[in-house]
Amino acid sequence: MRLAARTDGNQALIVAALRRIGCQVYYIKEPLDLLVGFRGRNILLECKMLGENLNAGQQEFCNRWNGEWHVVHNETEALTAIVGKEAMR
Repeated sequence: MRLAARTDGNQALIVAALRRIGCQVYYIKEPLDLLVGFRGRNILLECKMLGENLNAGQQEFCNRWNGEWHVVHNETEALTAIVGKEAMR
């Protein structure tokens, strides 16, 4: 039996930062935490605390996924994943 998905403590801060720049953010929890829509792109984000990695099921999904996905640990990583490094300067 699968236990309920745990929400990482940094997720609310990441979601707030993304929404501040105009992203649509949906909590989907599985296979990854967030679906983010921004400027015609749809990006999956997995929020992890520093030092955490994808679990086996998440890694398997990402290995097969043909779209864009990122593991993020904080707001800066999330914003960089969405808007790129140049926009963060």
